[in-house]
Amino acid sequence: MAAANVSAAQAEAKEIAKSMGNCTPAKVEVLRYTVGREGSTTFKVGCTEEKDAFVVVECRSRICTLLR
Repeated sequence: MAAANVSAAQAEAKEIAKSMGNCTPAKVEVLRYTVGREGSTTFKVGCTEEKDAFVVVECRSRICTLLR
């Protein structure tokens, strides 16, 4: 069940990266995954615009926010 939540959150993270971070998403990596009542997943979303460009997105349930 946890893997399904991470997969669903990846799609949300890509959408936030695109809409709020001006980033065309490429590779998505899980930086941190915490379980429990306040579980969250932090993603590093690589951007296609520049070689080393990326944004960091945190998702709690299906609500994601752009961190940087």
